Amino acid sequence: MKSSQSKKNTEFIKKDLESAIRVTSLAANGLIKMGESFGANFSDCIDLLSNLNGRVVVSGMGKSGHVGNKIAATLASTGTQAFFVHPAEASHGDLGMISEEDAVIALSNSGETKELSDLMSYTRRFNIPLIGITSVEDSTLAENSDILICLPDVEEAGPHGVPTTSTTLMISLGDSIAVALLERRGFSSDDYRLFHPGGKLGKSLLKVADLMHAGDEVPLTTPETLMSETIIIMTNKTFGVAGVVDEKNSLIGIVTDGDLRRHMSGQLTDMKTSQVMTSNPKSINPNILASEALRIMNASKVTCLFVIDNGSPVGIIRIHDILRAGVA
Repeated sequence: MKSSQSKKNTEFIKKDLESAIRVTSLAANGLIKMGESFGANFSDCIDLLSNLNGRVVVSGMGKSGHVGNKIAATLASTGTQAFFVHPAEASHGDLGMISEEDAVIALSNSGETKELSDLMSYTRRFNIPLIGITSVEDSTLAENSDILICLPDVEEAGPHGVPTTSTTLMISLGDSIAVALLERRGFSSDDYRLFHPGGKLGKSLLKVADLMHAGDEVPLTTPETLMSETIIIMTNKTFGVAGVVDEKNSLIGIVTDGDLRRHMSGQLTDMKTSQVMTSNPKSINPNILASEALRIMNASKVTCLFVIDNGSPVGIIRIHDILRAGVA
């Protein structure tokens, strides 16, 4: 019985893997074919969208609609104002969401999706740019588009023409548009972090300046200050350290709990800070990634760093601040 069951499982595994390999192979070949078909019309699309005063409106029905939602989300997260409008809802009032300063990207594999007809007519009536994405060059969508990006003729992996390869191409085309736009605009990691403050990638792009304590929170003292006062500064500021600055406000030393223990005696409070401090402490620039600051702290076996800009301390960052922000 076990042998028969094992043979059956082996057959299922073989068929499952064959299906997976067929789907991915067709998708890979389709993507290569699409990449080779890109031409001036793609650049025209980027020209139009990069100079747009309004927003990018993406629409599609069925599987194309799900892809359209993803494209709109990717555009929005990379600095292009975009949203998705369902073509059926557009016919029942949502056309009012589209202004004459916007541009529409319509997706339809066949180019004959009837639910898109009212949306297409609306763009023609009010001279709203229409970018059509379809697989059929002589379709209704293609003929009404100001800019046409025609997907190559590819074999669907699913039975009965179920959209598989074609939707993969649409997603990739949407990603290509988004990336080309962000590169055209010089979209930076700072810009990306602005739109992704809660995401893992956004957290990995946090800088020291985003997490450091600044202003009156920074515990600073001078070399000539008596330790009795420096200890009060360390206690009040709650970081367990004090930075020592000279007359030019340059960081020349640091006093830590460890320094206090090493100099523990009845004379400690009467000593000058310069007699207790550790010279040339490690520090960090405010524009360094918080993840790099974490690496430095771990490597140096310290729990905080003073943040230096133009030689002067402008903040202090603790390992707890970095970990609390989700940077790891």
